[in-house]
Amino acid sequence: MVESMSDARTKAVLLIAHGSRRDEANQDLVKLAAMLRERCKFAVVEYAYLELAEPAIPEGAARCVQAGATEVLMLPYFLSAGVHVQNDLEEFRNGFEQTYPETRFRLCAHLGLHPLMLEIVLDRLNEPAGQSAK
Repeated sequence: MVESMSDARTKAVLLIAHGSRRDEANQDLVKLAAMLRERCKFAVVEYAYLELAEPAIPEGAARCVQAGATEVLMLPYFLSAGVHVQNDLEEFRNGFEQTYPETRFRLCAHLGLHPLMLEIVLDRLNEPAGQSAK
């Protein structure tokens, strides 16, 4: 949790998803970024994709740094800790710390089996197919 708004102004969030050839699928991350910005906890909220869509992760990281972030919280929008989460994103993080030594990059936990995931699953089970909230 953010301790203060002044602390939040130096932190950026970089939401990272796999990416899809279907633009509609990629729009979920764009909408999530907008919703997070509305909460006003962080001055900078960017999104990026591992593959198949733009912006790519290096571009998202660069946008965070260009906006003045001294710390970038890299949040993997992934349900499982597969190779991308365990290896690929850590490699990106290490590379960014070399490229931007004045900025700290922190890889956050993926969504995974967070305690609230059960509530989300139960909610989805009660919705007719194709009726999920957008």
